[in-house]
Amino acid sequence: AQHSAFRRVLPPATPVGAGGTGAVQILMARNAPLGHKAADRRGRRGARTMREALTGSWALFLGVALLMLGHGLQGSLLGLRATLEGFPTALTGIVMSAYFAGFLAGSVLAPRAVRRVGHVRVFAALASLVSTAALMHAVFVNPATWVAMRVLTGVCLAGLYVVAESWLNDRATNETRGQVLSIYMVIMTGGLGGGQLLLNLADPAGFELFILTSALVSLALVPMLLSASPAPAFDTPAQVGIRQLYAMSPLGVIGCMGTGLSTGAVVGMGAVYAEGIGLSLAQISLFMAMAFLGAVVFQWPIGQVSDRFDRRRVLTIVTFLAAAAATAAALAGAGGWAPFVIMCIFGGLAFPMYALCIAHTNDFLEPEQMVAASSGLVFAGGAGAIFGPVTVAATMSIVGPAGFFWCLAAVHAAIGAFALWRMTRRPAMPLDEQGTCVILTRTSAVATAAAVETALGQMDEEGEGAAG
Repeated sequence: AQHSAFRRVLPPATPVGAGGTGAVQILMARNAPLGHKAADRRGRRGARTMREALTGSWALFLGVALLMLGHGLQGSLLGLRATLEGFPTALTGIVMSAYFAGFLAGSVLAPRAVRRVGHVRVFAALASLVSTAALMHAVFVNPATWVAMRVLTGVCLAGLYVVAESWLNDRATNETRGQVLSIYMVIMTGGLGGGQLLLNLADPAGFELFILTSALVSLALVPMLLSASPAPAFDTPAQVGIRQLYAMSPLGVIGCMGTGLSTGAVVGMGAVYAEGIGLSLAQISLFMAMAFLGAVVFQWPIGQVSDRFDRRRVLTIVTFLAAAAATAAALAGAGGWAPFVIMCIFGGLAFPMYALCIAHTNDFLEPEQMVAASSGLVFAGGAGAIFGPVTVAATMSIVGPAGFFWCLAAVHAAIGAFALWRMTRRPAMPLDEQGTCVILTRTSAVATAAAVETALGQMDEEGEGAAG
């Protein structure tokens, strides 16, 4: 059974863009020995039809949409405001990196809080803190306060993702979980992209946009707290260490870190670069939105190609193309539509890279290892994201705004070089042993584990049916 033909185990997911760290996850599911029942047991507590699952999750969907609108607005707003306040570029990079440091810490701390006081209380407390932090940026305009507030925001957002995704995981069955998670990812990405466009509603030099961010996050509490749905039982996957993951798939781990660095830089410093090349406020919001649009357009075709050909070669080609697109953007400067078009292409190539790295790693894992590995891979990507804004900011300080894309080009070229080296160290995975794609935005390990457990649980059912 372990070596039989692979089959798609979840409904095709709607293509979505990057999440809070600008990444997309493709999880691989291989046929496993029978007996993996965790997802099925949890799923039987949830809604049995798609309609019931959506009806039971509407409050969460609405809350997440409002939360992501505020979060998407705040990310670009802070980069712009830091520039307007005269923060040195390197210091702005530190401020933006602080979010990812907090996010990484929150991924560890949030599950403990949920177990202690429950989903609803944790969601309310963390959303309130995010709302307060947004206002603190406007009241105390200094780097030290902003770094502290960005760390706090990262911790809270990580916890909010854990709550939302475990809640959704409990509301769905194996038959509906893939579709429910896909809708959740579309809502998240739409909210993040829509938040970029909200920059046009007021002057970033004022306080109005910070108030709007706070209001959106606070409103996200209303549907959640008024929902009559009971809180779910909480479960998080165990973690496989980075060293163990590296031993299994060096390219997967290094690729996750590198693409985390790249997408973290885009999300954290993209607006700073756009302001630096002289784009207007409306153009800056469009520039940032193009990266998300590119991810939506490109990620599904790239995932499909990676299923049909040697995934490592596809990963290598995509990362070198991303490096080429970044180089073209650095050379093109601010002329005409070039920055917008190239940003769309770069986002479409760079954001799915994280997915390819996850998929490549899972190709070398046993099914029972995939759920535990999800936490380690999310940690690797988050660790890389911490260094993204700082690295790009330092480069921009030395060579000017063009350093933004020169740095991104170097990162993706380095990933490609490492992939070429790995090709000399290990033979390619046979095509008939590669899995198929389940697309998720990278948020927390809970969503990753949910997709893997759903896939394995459904394969258990198919295997039992065949045996019968």
